[in-house]
Amino acid sequence: MRAATAWRPVFECVGVSFNQKVPAAQSQQAQAARKKVATGLALALFGAIAFSGKAIIVKLAYRHGVDAVTLIMYRMLFALPIFAVMAWWASRGKPPLSRRDWLGVVGLGVTGYYLASYLDFAGLAYISASLERLILYLNPTLVMLLGWALYGRAIRWGQALGMAISYSGVVLVFGLEARLQGADAAWGALLVFLSAVSYAIYMVYSGEMVQRIGSLRLVGLATTVACLCCLLQFVLLRPLSAAMVAPEVIWLSVLNATLCTAAPVLMVMMAIERIGAGMAAQTGMVGPLSTILMGVWILGEPFTLWVAAGTALVTAGIFVFTRMSRHPVR
Repeated sequence: MRAATAWRPVFECVGVSFNQKVPAAQSQQAQAARKKVATGLALALFGAIAFSGKAIIVKLAYRHGVDAVTLIMYRMLFALPIFAVMAWWASRGKPPLSRRDWLGVVGLGVTGYYLASYLDFAGLAYISASLERLILYLNPTLVMLLGWALYGRAIRWGQALGMAISYSGVVLVFGLEARLQGADAAWGALLVFLSAVSYAIYMVYSGEMVQRIGSLRLVGLATTVACLCCLLQFVLLRPLSAAMVAPEVIWLSVLNATLCTAAPVLMVMMAIERIGAGMAAQTGMVGPLSTILMGVWILGEPFTLWVAAGTALVTAGIFVFTRMSRHPVR
């Protein structure tokens, strides 16, 4: 008995416990942690799927004879109150922005949300929702390329490998659409690619401002600027009579502004708070797949072996790229 008592600390150090009962407080903490992770994963999953639904809604709206300028005006019109409230909520009790910060907010709102959104909507008039989502999914690689071009940041061989895999997948799917649609596919793919570049510029330059004014405040203010730009664009480029659209366009725009714009922004931010940016990004890989499935189910887009292979390559490439980006430099 004395020997057992003497050796007890040694056994407990290697994981052998003489008391199999887990304290109630420790058990509750473990359950709370599991619940937090499960909630975070669910939020990230639904956020990614909701984001992916934007392209489906835009393609459905185009069937009613509306153009990109009018369609994005309605989307931003209905999203404006949501983002304005978000900006107000995040600004409570915070010091007012300096002139430099306001210039930064306006610049990021124009490039990261206005241009990115308009170019994306315009490109969707020419290409499938599946190809659009695959191109936009290349955004992390564009952020890295901008960092290399602007700041001389090194590119690891693993990142280059991931880029090569993912871009080959996009080329594969694009080749199929170009063969079917000709020059329209090239023009649409270019517009969507420029949309991805525009948002990558926002990602590169927003880091410093996020640290100064906070992510929620920046998103709310920048998207408010983008909404106003889209409304102004419509007033300048279209007669007011162009606002007379089919009722289906109105309801689709409301759905786009809420379910596919504001809601996923909040869900992803809440997911990051619970499981971190890395795991949330990995969960977001369901985005291209969900877009393809919805495109086939709702829009009747073809699902071929080429589309499946291209999607697999893009997803695998981005997975390799993000894993190598987090790997420490030796």
